[in-house]
Amino acid sequence: MIYDFHTQTTLSDGDLSPIEQIRRAVVNGYAAIALTDHAGLADSEHVLKSLVAACETARRYWNIIAIPGLELTHLPPAAIPEAARWARSHGARLVVVHGETIVEPVLPGTNHAAVLCPDVDILGHPGLLSDEDARLAAASGVFIEISARKGHSFTNGHVVVVGRQAGVRFLVNSDAHDPEDLLTGEFAQAVALGAGLHQPEVIEVLQDNPLLLLERIRQRG
Repeated sequence: MIYDFHTQTTLSDGDLSPIEQIRRAVVNGYAAIALTDHAGLADSEHVLKSLVAACETARRYWNIIAIPGLELTHLPPAAIPEAARWARSHGARLVVVHGETIVEPVLPGTNHAAVLCPDVDILGHPGLLSDEDARLAAASGVFIEISARKGHSFTNGHVVVVGRQAGVRFLVNSDAHDPEDLLTGEFAQAVALGAGLHQPEVIEVLQDNPLLLLERIRQRG
């Protein structure tokens, strides 16, 4: 079973419409997919309305858990709590923060703001994650992403070393922007192993942690 909590559609910079993204995930054998288009404060309402509708349709007709969400992207760190609260209150069942990847000019302090925010679920591609932010993520329950995306994946090894010491919970996500980016079971395992996870950790990251996140989402309603 494949779980992927970070993907983009044509509502931001992806190649597929929301419903086609979900359909292709079904064909790949996904158990769950989250549609988490890039957004800030100004453009969130339109994006969320469309994602909520697509996910409701998919859940009604296909055997997949489809989750509408947002990826808060390139915001000033101080604006992240407000944006995350707004997203949650307007239909986002999952909130990802676009972390401090080394291949984009993300503002310093973004990782820190994300792991302190109670409305954030996942810190995506956190780049050179600090020991302090890893400890805060472990304490607050924010999941840390091991990214399957080119460029963002450059620091996966560092993220695993720092996060493991702090006791964070990892997820492998595709950050898919086109059909070829969607995960297969074999590729998700390869990404996890390539990041330095041991085999028992791979099972936890690919199966146990996604189920924990899904239960959290379910309990929120």
